[in-house]
Amino acid sequence: MFLEFESNNFFLMKNYIKSSKTFRYFTLGNINTAKKLLFVLHGYGQLPEYFIQKFKSLENDYFIVAPEGMHRFYLKGSSGRVGASWMTKEERLLDIEDNLSFLNQLHNCFSHQFKKDQISILGFSQGAATAARWFYSNSNLSHQLIIWASVFPPDLNISEEIKSTSSFQNKFIIGSKDEYFDEIQQKEICEIYKNYGFEIIQYNGNHDIDEATLTRVLN
Repeated sequence: MFLEFESNNFFLMKNYIKSSKTFRYFTLGNINTAKKLLFVLHGYGQLPEYFIQKFKSLENDYFIVAPEGMHRFYLKGSSGRVGASWMTKEERLLDIEDNLSFLNQLHNCFSHQFKKDQISILGFSQGAATAARWFYSNSNLSHQLIIWASVFPPDLNISEEIKSTSSFQNKFIIGSKDEYFDEIQQKEICEIYKNYGFEIIQYNGNHDIDEATLTRVLN
């Protein structure tokens, strides 16, 4: 597959090739004793082995799976701490397709041990957009979507079907001191999610997973 551009008597061709990639994920809890399954998608610049530790309070009841965004990078300069990202604006549609393929494979690894109403998907910050795209791509994946501190992905078609998903017990969670959303933006975004059928949960905190709120919502 390629696109061709002609300029000054030379051709610039944009090409694609499909290849396999090895993705990482981390788990927390005992799948043989867990009552529920929870997928948690990290935010921009985070790594799943650290992000998943924010969910330790749930491990007695949940088997928690934290996939990693496909793009790793140095957080500062060309060395030091590493983070991961789900996508950028470059070749966004291809990255969305690859993300969904990876997440579906991961879901197939564990979902056979749980009923749909025992499976939840939680996305934090940048990971919430990927979580939403995944959740709405297949109605059989999960009974619940939890979006934490993120806008709803604008590329999703907000049909009446999506707006009627309040029966899925979907939730939008945000801290009152979130540094990425001022007071006016918070009011606007909460209203948007309310119109999509989400329960709105606000707590006193910043742009992070608040353990007390998490425990209250999921237990």
